[in-house]
Amino acid sequence: MNVSGWVWAGTLVAMTAVLLVDLFIIGRRPHEPSVRESSLWVGLYVGLALLFGAGLWLASGPSIAGQFYTGWLTEYSLSVDNLFVFVIIMARFGVPRQYQQKVLLVGILLALVMRGGFIAAGAALISQFSWVFYIFGAFLIYTAVNLARQGEPDEDEFTENVLIRWSRKALPLSRDFDGARMTTHENGRRLFTPMLVVMIAIGTTDLIFALDSIPAIFGITQEPYLVFTANVFALMGLRQLYFLLGGLLDRLIYLSYGLAVVLGFIGVKLVLEALADNNLPFVNGGEHVGWAPHIPIWLSLTVILGTLAAATAASLVKSSRDRRRELAEARR
Repeated sequence: MNVSGWVWAGTLVAMTAVLLVDLFIIGRRPHEPSVRESSLWVGLYVGLALLFGAGLWLASGPSIAGQFYTGWLTEYSLSVDNLFVFVIIMARFGVPRQYQQKVLLVGILLALVMRGGFIAAGAALISQFSWVFYIFGAFLIYTAVNLARQGEPDEDEFTENVLIRWSRKALPLSRDFDGARMTTHENGRRLFTPMLVVMIAIGTTDLIFALDSIPAIFGITQEPYLVFTANVFALMGLRQLYFLLGGLLDRLIYLSYGLAVVLGFIGVKLVLEALADNNLPFVNGGEHVGWAPHIPIWLSLTVILGTLAAATAASLVKSSRDRRRELAEARR
């Protein structure tokens, strides 16, 4: 895929404009979005992603469009999993609902910056060293196993990292929030509010999730343009999705298991591709492994979509049964 500098520039300008509009709206009126408002924004961003993929289909063919759709779906699903941790962080620090939008938006902007850096580094590594697929594949398989063991994160299991603990001890912090501001004045002193600690927690969480998501997208496509746009579209509308899903997040109890299957599948796919292009002297004598199959993009899309759909359906069925059981027990 040959993407000209003008196409890159136009894409960056368009996506930046959309993000600035979003930033301008939330900056003017911090509030908790209604279901209707959240639905409209999420629908808009999903529609833009689908239209972008259609444009790629017309310009570069179905294979490129399929890579984008598969990458976007994978990154979108991983971004939804981010929301579980965001919910825990918001609850742990008691962030008022009307100010959670700002926290989410800053978190999304931080994620974009971090993922942009990882994308550039990953693309540079892949262009120079094809064996990096072994590392990416092993990392994704390791992540998948851990995700399957842990399941969905729980507030009681959330532990503050070193940076959060340091900020609590070293920074002069106020006890209460002052709107969405990160600094305030108390008794003539300038103090940081708990909002700063929340931002640190969100930022470090973004960093951890970026380490998972970038190898996953490179397991689907090695085109930097597709990797970047899939990530941006996956993060667009994430804060509105947070409020739209609301309590539904608690019902997606099997989503982590579905994502574990997806990450494991992509990890195996990366290892197979590394074997097919092998040039490491201590693997098969430095020769390509002829039996390593190439997994086509349509099969990857089918597996990912089917797994996520099955995990979502199973989660909703299980949560519905649990609610009916709880209601029945309460009536006794």
